[in-house]
Amino acid sequence: MKSAWIKMLTDEQASGDVKQIFNEARTPHGTLDNVMRVHSLRPETMLGHLALYRSVLHSKDLTLPIWFLEVVACYVSLINRCDYSFAHHWHNAERLINNLNRAQSVRNALEKNILEDVFQSKELHLLQYAKKLTSSVQTMQISDITRLQETGINDGEILEVNQVVAYFNYSTRLLNGLGVTTTGDVVGYYKD
Repeated sequence: MKSAWIKMLTDEQASGDVKQIFNEARTPHGTLDNVMRVHSLRPETMLGHLALYRSVLHSKDLTLPIWFLEVVACYVSLINRCDYSFAHHWHNAERLINNLNRAQSVRNALEKNILEDVFQSKELHLLQYAKKLTSSVQTMQISDITRLQETGINDGEILEVNQVVAYFNYSTRLLNGLGVTTTGDVVGYYKD
């Protein structure tokens, strides 16, 4: 099975700047996931993608729990039917939730789109915002933000979720639009 519908350079085919960019984009365990490798014919886009991804899910400045941001990523991936992102990020979310029963309840709520079964208050409101931003962005209004603010969610938290949603909508279009699969990836690695 091919890993994408377009050509992707292998490690052996990469040289010079491309090889250096590959090395910058490697996971902590030394592999290059297909979500990055698919940029190999235009490696500058890989650098942009990498910077955006790291700022959205791996910044030291994030205030929302990483497990929750991974759940937001999974929800966006489910809405967009992006199996690639869901496979990688559900593994991360499950590991970070660190409770198999709770993780299964979260997954069921996301898959069935019955968020109220497991989420309350801040988390529920932010997931509802993520859904609307993903599935009907053209209907977004200032009231969507003021509702979040009125429930005690601060602007920094809103921005964090907004950026996860925006990033995963971008990556879904990259992945689904180029037929990228997890073939050859180490799925769901998350650095402790």
